[in-house]
Amino acid sequence: MFLEIKNLSVDLREFRLKDINLSIAEGEYFVLIGPTGSGKSVLLETIIGFYKENTGTIKLKDKLLNNVSPENRGIGIVYQDNTLFPNMNVYENIAYGAKNKFSDKEIEKKIDEIAKIMKIKHILHRNVTTLSGGEAQRTTLARALIVEPKIILMDEPFSALDISTQSKLTSLIKKIGAKYNTTFLHVTHNFNDIWNLADRVGVMKDGNIHQVGYVQDVFSRPENNFVADFVGVQNIFEGVITNINSERAKINLKNGIEITSSDIDCLNKINKNSYYKNEIKNNVKDEKEYIKVLIAIRPESIIFSNEKFESSARNQLKGKIIEIIESGPTVLVNVNVEGHIFKGLITKSSAENLNIKNNKDIYLSFKSLNVSIIDEYESFNTY
Repeated sequence: MFLEIKNLSVDLREFRLKDINLSIAEGEYFVLIGPTGSGKSVLLETIIGFYKENTGTIKLKDKLLNNVSPENRGIGIVYQDNTLFPNMNVYENIAYGAKNKFSDKEIEKKIDEIAKIMKIKHILHRNVTTLSGGEAQRTTLARALIVEPKIILMDEPFSALDISTQSKLTSLIKKIGAKYNTTFLHVTHNFNDIWNLADRVGVMKDGNIHQVGYVQDVFSRPENNFVADFVGVQNIFEGVITNINSERAKINLKNGIEITSSDIDCLNKINKNSYYKNEIKNNVKDEKEYIKVLIAIRPESIIFSNEKFESSARNQLKGKIIEIIESGPTVLVNVNVEGHIFKGLITKSSAENLNIKNNKDIYLSFKSLNVSIIDEYESFNTY
């Protein structure tokens, strides 16, 4: 792996990173998310060398970095607030970090190339105090890139910018990554950054990385209920598996609701690791023999209808609408089904066609493939 972190722990007294393991491939765009205070920035600043690890190793291209000074690690970092020198113009800021690595002629050529890509060639002469937020951040990125770092760490780089500027910079970052085969480790709270940029994503909380995977897998198949809640699954229910085989499981919720899941990956884990060698029989009477699980269903996976329709691939329930929340072009519809609140996300036009209104009876359905089973129930039921 290009960047490899093994068993990394950092003790800052008031906060700790605990046994971090993370590998990032060359040219990969890796995004790290998590609530405020989860340790994302501490991890970045440990990788670059601002904090000293207590245990564990950090390797970049198989080179151990533990005792290498920050300036010699070949790592660039970009923060939310640009750190440009106010007494220099744009050109001088970009050139500053490259002076010890390249000749003046090489720097001039590199700045010309990077300035074109970053669309700042026309402002190279300007003092940085006159720049807009977007111009300043593009200058900061150009300064990080010109020294040809092995990897660029990004700590909320777009969060202080307006939506339009964020979108433009996201597009630019894509081009940069493709052109230079740059490796990125990007901390953000903005889910749009994940969908637009990330190859893979990691989720942190309390100094631990809880899940790492491809974006679709983490958002659709969270491994515990903290991850499920954080990535916006919203529909998380406790239940017990009453019947299981290699293709599907039947999960009973309270008040007699039965849900079918075809979460194959999790079914395989349960079948291999539990003492249920083949199937849980429907006639099992002792509830102690049931497997406790949480199930997770994303709100956009729920389909509403005014009439019942039969489909072997779908779960179908009937409930009463208790709340309607409009947000831009979408509508979140909360439905009470035997005491369980299901949340579905639909467009405004769909809400109008279905005549969505409070206290109305409605059918909701979702594919068994869209029902994720969280198999670490006991460990993560409270957080």
